[in-house]
Amino acid sequence: MRAILITLCFLFTGITWASAQKKVSLSGYIKDALSGENLIGAAVYIKETQTGVTANAYGFYSISIPAGSYSISVTYMGYDTRTQTINLIENKTLNIELQPGGKEIAEVVVSDERKDEHVRGTQMGTISLSTEQIKKLPVIFGESDILKAIQLLPGVQSAGEGNSGFYVRGGGPDQNLVLLDDAVVYNTGHLFGFFSIFNSDAIRNTTLIKGGMPANYGGRLSSVLDVSMKDGNMKEYHAEGGLGLIASRLTLEGPIVKDKGSFMLSGRRTYVDLIAQPFLKGETKGSGYYFYDLNLKANYILGTRDRLYLSGYFGRDVFRFNSSEGTFKAHIPWGNATGTLRWNHQFNDKLFVNTTLVYNDYQFEFNGSQNDFDVRFHSGIRDWNGKIDFDYYTAFNHHFKFGLNYTYHRFTPNQVSGRSGETEFSPDNALKKYAHEAGIYLLDEFDPAPWLKVNAGIRYSYFGQVGPYTAYDLDDNGNHLDSTSYAPGKLIKGYGGWEPRLNLRFAINPLTSVKASVSRSFQYIHLVSNNGTTLPTDIWVPSTAIVQPQKSWQYSLGIFRNFFDNALETSIEVYYKDMQNQIEYRSGYTPTSFRDPELDFVFGKGRAYGAELFINKTKGKFTGWIGYTLSWTNRVFPDLNDGERFPAKYDRRHDLSLVGSYEFNKRWTLSGVFVFGSGNAITLPTGYYFIGQSLIQDYSKLNQYRIFPYHRLDLSVIYTPKGDKPAKRWKGSWAFSIYNVYNRFNPYILYVSTNGNLINGASVKVKQVSIFPIIPSITYNFKF
Repeated sequence: MRAILITLCFLFTGITWASAQKKVSLSGYIKDALSGENLIGAAVYIKETQTGVTANAYGFYSISIPAGSYSISVTYMGYDTRTQTINLIENKTLNIELQPGGKEIAEVVVSDERKDEHVRGTQMGTISLSTEQIKKLPVIFGESDILKAIQLLPGVQSAGEGNSGFYVRGGGPDQNLVLLDDAVVYNTGHLFGFFSIFNSDAIRNTTLIKGGMPANYGGRLSSVLDVSMKDGNMKEYHAEGGLGLIASRLTLEGPIVKDKGSFMLSGRRTYVDLIAQPFLKGETKGSGYYFYDLNLKANYILGTRDRLYLSGYFGRDVFRFNSSEGTFKAHIPWGNATGTLRWNHQFNDKLFVNTTLVYNDYQFEFNGSQNDFDVRFHSGIRDWNGKIDFDYYTAFNHHFKFGLNYTYHRFTPNQVSGRSGETEFSPDNALKKYAHEAGIYLLDEFDPAPWLKVNAGIRYSYFGQVGPYTAYDLDDNGNHLDSTSYAPGKLIKGYGGWEPRLNLRFAINPLTSVKASVSRSFQYIHLVSNNGTTLPTDIWVPSTAIVQPQKSWQYSLGIFRNFFDNALETSIEVYYKDMQNQIEYRSGYTPTSFRDPELDFVFGKGRAYGAELFINKTKGKFTGWIGYTLSWTNRVFPDLNDGERFPAKYDRRHDLSLVGSYEFNKRWTLSGVFVFGSGNAITLPTGYYFIGQSLIQDYSKLNQYRIFPYHRLDLSVIYTPKGDKPAKRWKGSWAFSIYNVYNRFNPYILYVSTNGNLINGASVKVKQVSIFPIIPSITYNFKF
């Protein structure tokens, strides 16, 4: 019934077609005037008709209006608004260049009359952050971090102290679709999750969608984090970078052919290993840890209607350890590699197509040796993906998006081999699994009435596990009884379903609107963890005959209001999410390498609901936001907690973020962040007893206890010598930051400590481990 109601919204399409008069179209690209880069999501507004359109992911826009004279306003966050008058008598191509904020544009009028996309747009829970905003925030060790920044937004929770994983509206870390130039990122963390893989110098724009995902996105239940790399400067060569306490970075960009093609190359490496080496002695020499990133992007304009993009990312973490006695050694590398090739083609002033090919590879490896025993563990996921997406702007101002995508997956959940003396073992436990995933979608964004804006879409997704694969029948002790072999390409199990999406915006007045959304989502691949973090030892598994796809319905309702000439954006949203086929490990599970991990999964249901408050000041010397979330997240598993409902491990009742930045003058900027969060739910032992000679721990109900609340204050000061005068070829700035200003010992983990003899009497205490005290840092950033 819900799918039928949502699909009926497409019938609005016919309402406006019948009465339309002859129209002409205005189309083109919106670009940065200094670099020539396309501006994603820039807004074009026609004052006389009170209609507008948003540029797509490549800066292309198209709008149809009756012939006549119009005042056109173009806005983009961080740029001066450009308003100009044009006389339209036939279809016209108009490429528009915007200046970064603070610069007057000759022969046009600069104004601020259209800053209300927050109120006018249909998307709920959608927030875009520029790299410049992110760089102003205080950070640990001086490393700007996109994922740390989005954790300051309402509805988004940190996975824990020093962890780059995040939870959105009661969903797990695997329920977030993280994209880097259309390539899926399966592991977002460096330094065991303390930092993210995103080098801020290489990033152009970051958009988070946490409610009412449009139909062109699929495969996850909770959110989309869409990260776009810089295209590269089309006009002149530039370099920028930074020297920090633990890492340095350098980015180069410039034209391949001026105004025709450009490139961007960015690298980052930590040098913790180099700093530590002088202090290591004897057998521990060679121990250490480092990570590095490499981002590359190039693009070339083939003609007025065609453009090619090539981008890639390669990053690795490498950890080595040699024990002081020389008896144990470990080498642990892991990381991502992605490659994206895209072709844009503009058929005419209304139809735009983007064709994308993506290669993605994530691998984790553990190599260890002790005395004459060696062991190797390996897991990973590799994808080959192709998709085609169309944007069609009709003469009746219906913006249609439609397309299809296909991915071939190869999963390696765990593969173990080893050697003991002269004996080698390589069990047949690679457990590699292969799958096809595909989707087709259609969405329409249009205004059936001046007070109503609709974004309605439908998506069909399919997932099928295929051979080669051998399925085993096991007895209660895990011994093989029988097996079934599937040839390469043979379908083992398939799933599919319709995913309707609907977003509505009701305008109360020019400064106030009410928005509502409902969405159905399927998720076919899953990250399964035995703890609350996103460590690289967690494994990605596909849907199979045993593991069914996760499913959800999410409902959202919110009121959006701007104040003080759009300088203050406010919103209150409430949401409810119902989730099926959630996955956990069975009770008492301990990892084993010789068994398919899906045999130790149990399945249940989940629900999450709450309210979010967002107050964002966007103008003036002082800018910043307040984000507050009140939420509940729980699970019901027949095979866990005696079938009783229990709070999820990331259930957090209160979550508060205060973010502010004050620009004293061109030289000095002060920023601060305060965060508070209720303690996460945990399970603790409640007693001990003996059975024979064995000591047994008695545990509480699942997640019955809470760790202590988390709170922290960070401050930073950015000093720009001589105000960073535009005439200077070399521009430098110093960033001084203090993480955890009042030295709060926040809980990282809790454990039970026993003092004395349990037979004759002992004291049992719960103790806390904290990892980050007050940490000052300094970073020198430069551009030339």
